[in-house]
Amino acid sequence: MNHDASLPVTPRRSRGIAVLALAVLAVAGAAFVMRGPLLMSAPRCMAGRWHGCFDTFNGVVLMTLVALPLAVLVVWVLAHRRRADGVPWAWRRSLAEVGMVHGTVPFLGLTLMPGAGAGAVPGRTSLVPLRDLATMGTLGIVGNLLVFAALGFFAPMRFAAVASVPRVLALGAGCSVLIETAQYVLRLDRVSSVDDVLVNAAGALLAALASRRWWRSAATEPSDRPRPAPAPAG
Repeated sequence: MNHDASLPVTPRRSRGIAVLALAVLAVAGAAFVMRGPLLMSAPRCMAGRWHGCFDTFNGVVLMTLVALPLAVLVVWVLAHRRRADGVPWAWRRSLAEVGMVHGTVPFLGLTLMPGAGAGAVPGRTSLVPLRDLATMGTLGIVGNLLVFAALGFFAPMRFAAVASVPRVLALGAGCSVLIETAQYVLRLDRVSSVDDVLVNAAGALLAALASRRWWRSAATEPSDRPRPAPAPAG
């Protein structure tokens, strides 16, 4: 009987190990492909210099990879504390919270990175939809799709209030509007474009659809606080 009861657990553990292994391989592959540019930024980043590290794409990517073990440790600590308190879906909740932050903050830094004429050039806008897509290029479109991809992937898994396609789309669009507004108000020498909002929101939506098998169940899962055991009858 004990053997039969443990059968459903083994496939879940095997899938979890496989997903973790694929994630490690993906990160290692990305680091290998970008090893040249990343190593160029490493000396400045390790010295704690802002210029040449945190104000460059390579530096931000490098520090994101360096912080990945810390993010994994935070997930482990949060999950074990929640399991000790009897909180359901402890690992999923912890992974979603850390994943949202770790996967979104670096892209926010890149989108708010000032240009050469920051502070001197007035804010610029492009309010005609689909006009800037041709000038973005493949790299620009992929980058914009990834800005809120982590938010779209993990937020519905953690918060039942956004566990629907329209709400995820609204979340991605709303956050993107805030970023574009900040670029204009702060005069960062960047163009605040409607197409950026559209592509960012589409990236959040596509990522949410990729995690739909997990976040659909989040809408019906119990609350964070463990429920007391029912009193015995009689």
